[in-house]
Amino acid sequence: MMHSLPIFVRLAGQPVIVLGEGDAAAAKRRLVERAGGVVVGADDREARLALVAMDDPEGAVLRLKARDVLVNVADRPELCDFTLPSIVDRDPVLIAVSTGGASAGLAKALRLRFEALLPASLGKLTLALGGARAALRVRWPDTGERRRALDAALAAGGSLDPLREGSADALDAWLERAGAEPGGTVTIVLASDDPDELTLRQARWLGSADRVFHAADVPAAILSRARADARLLMLDGEPGEAPGLTVIVTRG
Repeated sequence: MMHSLPIFVRLAGQPVIVLGEGDAAAAKRRLVERAGGVVVGADDREARLALVAMDDPEGAVLRLKARDVLVNVADRPELCDFTLPSIVDRDPVLIAVSTGGASAGLAKALRLRFEALLPASLGKLTLALGGARAALRVRWPDTGERRRALDAALAAGGSLDPLREGSADALDAWLERAGAEPGGTVTIVLASDDPDELTLRQARWLGSADRVFHAADVPAAILSRARADARLLMLDGEPGEAPGLTVIVTRG
C-alpha cells in the first residue's frame, strides 16, 4: 500500500508560505520560484501551502494547520502533511522520487541514477507526441489499437524508445509506416509471488493488457503491474474473445 498519493500541484502565480533562515529555507524558496510560485510570509491568508525550515517549528506549524494550510517541515516527517520529492526534470516530463521523508539521501541517489538514464531529448519527444494527437487519432481511430501501437513504439528498443537519444526525430517516419499491434490472449504462469521475478516480456504484457483474468490466489503485488484502467477479472473458465490484449495470470 502506498504511504502517500503522489500529485503534481500547479503553483504558477500562487502564493506559498516559506518560513525559516539558512540554506534549507533558501533551497525551499528557490524550489517554489522554480515552479512559478510566489514566496510569501506566514500572514498571507491566500496561501494554502507552507514550507517550514526552522529549528523549533512546532508553534508555527500549529498556527498554520489551524488555518487549514498544508505544511511541509524540513527533517520532521511526523509534522508533514506532504513531503517534497527529489525531482528529475525533463520538461514537460517530471519524475518525483519520494521515500516519505525516511531518507532524503536515498531519494537523491535514486534521482541521480534516473538522471543518467534519461536523455535530454525526452522532453522533446513528449512535446512531439502531444502535438501528434490528432494524427494518431487519424492513423488509429480505435482507442485500443492506438494504445497498443504506442505501447510497442515506446517499449525498449521500439521506434520511439524514450531512453534513446533522438527518438523524437523518428516520430513522423513511425506514423507513416507503423501498424497496429495485434491483440489476442497470452498466459503468464508465475514462477513466484515476487513481482520482481516477472520477465520483461511478462511485465510488458501486464502493462499493456486491456483485460487481466487471474486465479484467486494471484497476489495483489502482481496484479498492480497492470494498467490502472485494465479490467481485472477473476478467472472462471475460459475467457471469451474480446478486442485488444487479454492476459491470463495463474500460479505455477
